[in-house]
Amino acid sequence: MVGLIGCRQVGKTTLSKIITEESKDVLYLDLELPSDIAKLQDPELYLSQFSGRFVIIDEIQRIPDLFPLLRALVDKNRIPNRFLILGSASPDLIKQASETLAGRIIYHELKPFSLDEVGFESLKSLWLRGGLPLSFLSENDHESLIWREAFIRTYLERDIPQLGIQVPSTNLRRFWMMIAHMHGQLWNASQIAKGLGLSAPTVRNYLDILTDTFIVRQLVPYHFSIKKRLIKSQKVYIRDSGLLHALLRIESLDDLQAHPVVGSSWEGLVIEQIAGILPENTPLYFYRTSAGAEIDLVILNRKNQPLAVEIKYSLSPRLERGFSIAFEDLSCKKGFIVYPGEEYYPLKRDVFALPVKRLSEIASEIGL
Repeated sequence: MVGLIGCRQVGKTTLSKIITEESKDVLYLDLELPSDIAKLQDPELYLSQFSGRFVIIDEIQRIPDLFPLLRALVDKNRIPNRFLILGSASPDLIKQASETLAGRIIYHELKPFSLDEVGFESLKSLWLRGGLPLSFLSENDHESLIWREAFIRTYLERDIPQLGIQVPSTNLRRFWMMIAHMHGQLWNASQIAKGLGLSAPTVRNYLDILTDTFIVRQLVPYHFSIKKRLIKSQKVYIRDSGLLHALLRIESLDDLQAHPVVGSSWEGLVIEQIAGILPENTPLYFYRTSAGAEIDLVILNRKNQPLAVEIKYSLSPRLERGFSIAFEDLSCKKGFIVYPGEEYYPLKRDVFALPVKRLSEIASEIGL
């Protein structure tokens, strides 16, 4: 979680610019350091000294009692971009920040590396290793896998308890493994609960934990007509492809190409890349009917008109009948088939093959 206090709006570019411009006069506090925590024995006295400086407070979840003080300091001296607070994705922490700092804070999710950041030539490494920096930048695939396995263990055994979530780590790991095996599929709480020997409400709670901590994405169905028999269950994805592959013990590209998850893994990667180029909190949907009409991703433009996005791991993508039916069902004006090739070309009227390196055209098309 990133929070900028004392400003109205901030995006990725703005955030980077603010930090760069203010870097010559920045106070940085890391609340994992005992020395920095000691400075805040009297936080009002200490922070009041720096009313004219840009203050960064990292690991804010360790001292959540700072929020009321930050509100008072901001109200006392209303200048933009006064505090940058960094911390975990604790639902309770985000709720407390929202309630205490209402009208004074903007949130920004720090996502893993994107294709735009690493370059199209690194697509395969990004897909295999995921976008978590220390995984992506590892010396080799084996070292990357070791890092991700350690990350998963730390997340389960340390991070989740520190967030105040009391769930047995063994149960959550088994649940996470099951989610990895059903990556990109419809959520079936009863089936998962039976497989784990748990109740449906318990596995629903586990899913919410992984969603709230940005591990899992729940893609909800697009409902537009009561005349169609629509699928009502959401689809679930492990958001970082590297974590997905670590859970499935996929170490190399050869392993991935031979694994049954390859198609859904590619689908999840593309969905996250698209989500990353759209404004935060842009709704994403999928569409499926019981008759077999289906679109992997539906995005609404400014006029609430649906844009259809199908995702294929193939150098010669083809339109399937289910997509064509869904395209007509939704009266889509335009559609894309995202694929790993190089050429942009029409597949039929208003439907185009779109290379993954040109995903920015989706944002342009919907006007966001």
